Amino acid sequence: MHIVDRNPVGANHFDYLARCDGPGPTVVTPLLASVIAAPIPVPATDGKVHLAYELQLTNVLNQELTLTSVDVRAADQNLLNLAGDRLAYWTRVLGNPVATTKLSPAQSAAVWLDVALDPGATVPTDLVHAIGVSLAQPQPPLFPATMTETVAPVAVQTRKPAVIAPPLVGPNWVDANSCCDMTPHRMALNPLNGQLWAAERFAIDYVQLRPDLRLLSGDKSKPESYPGFGADIHAVADGTVVGVLDGLPEQVPGQDPTGLPLEQYAGNHIVQDLGDGNYALYAHLKTGSIKVKVGDRLSLGQVIALLGNTGNSDGPHLHFHVMSTSDPLRSNGLPFVLSSFTLDGRIASIDAEDAIEAGQPAPMQPGFTPRDESAVSPLVLDVMSYADR
Repeated sequence: MHIVDRNPVGANHFDYLARCDGPGPTVVTPLLASVIAAPIPVPATDGKVHLAYELQLTNVLNQELTLTSVDVRAADQNLLNLAGDRLAYWTRVLGNPVATTKLSPAQSAAVWLDVALDPGATVPTDLVHAIGVSLAQPQPPLFPATMTETVAPVAVQTRKPAVIAPPLVGPNWVDANSCCDMTPHRMALNPLNGQLWAAERFAIDYVQLRPDLRLLSGDKSKPESYPGFGADIHAVADGTVVGVLDGLPEQVPGQDPTGLPLEQYAGNHIVQDLGDGNYALYAHLKTGSIKVKVGDRLSLGQVIALLGNTGNSDGPHLHFHVMSTSDPLRSNGLPFVLSSFTLDGRIASIDAEDAIEAGQPAPMQPGFTPRDESAVSPLVLDVMSYADR
């Protein structure tokens, strides 16, 4: 049976479709759709509960198609609508960093979804996705010029995010790269062992600003010019060390490392089993600073290493994330919340990164009132202070 070519569809095709069992009427769809990992609700510093996950789409037609909309629905409620430029912003063909809504024949794409529920809203138990498609060469009645396919049902996970302490102490720690915007961490889908893994879905790159809100002072090619370099890194919870790599050299800040084997991407690092299927990764640690070994039982707050610039790193920072396995890359990123911290402010725009890296003060959102937070997840651009231990 070939229902996606240009040949007329005979009665035998409809007989076959009619015999297929399923939960609803059988229809042909130009897109295959699946969720990479079922979402887990997590409260964040904007007061909302976020369901952050990814939808993978594959065009099975022999013609280009255009995505016109993606809606996330729960029962009779529309929780998220993406269309036009907004849909393009959240969509990439796999292997191509350019925003798009067009899929060529046999191409696959990912749509990054962030369903942000207002305070007090009920968290849905199940989601489904209504995907609008436009065809340049319609083939009615199976493929009209425009159509909407309702696909990829997924149950929202009931597990709770891990509650952990911050891995650092002191002021002016920036969440420079994390959920839920289209950051490099959020967009990282790793093709490993024949499967896509979103290990960095909630990963944070921690960089520290000076009191004048600058990222560095002095020669930008020297790690010592950055205030966070060499900072103590603390265990975020009790738990056993299940992975350690040390001995990799510091990279030169301002340069993108090349030629790294897969196992060196996290640089010198520690993996800790937090329990309940949660594993913590502390990555890019300073050469020779790791104070623990596999099998050690860590205590909350224990100093385990120093912040460095090793592995796939272009400047001193701590990469931290919680994941579903002990493999830093072949895992799914899991949400987590910090037990307590002070939210001092937010950087005004994600577009300010180049200016900050050039040594200019970070532009802050005006009128922001610092506040204490507890049991919420930081969002990208948050600037935080963490209490001494």
